[in-house]
Amino acid sequence: MGGMARTKQKFSDLDGSAQAGITLLGIGQVALAVAAFIGLARTPKRRVRGPKAVWIPVILVNWIGPIAFFLVGRKR
Repeated sequence: MGGMARTKQKFSDLDGSAQAGITLLGIGQVALAVAAFIGLARTPKRRVRGPKAVWIPVILVNWIGPIAFFLVGRKR
């Protein structure tokens, strides 16, 4: 199992473009989750697959949850 140990890098140690990229990804992730929560709240329960309460923790799963709600959670 010999190998070099990885040292954790702090956000402040990253260069400006890496910090900007990570920040933009984070903003995008939060915006997608907020949009999914708004969509869940505004969609009548007859048009949501499964109970709305189940979708709340699903939407909290990074990237996958909100995308799943938009692709699978709403009936057309």
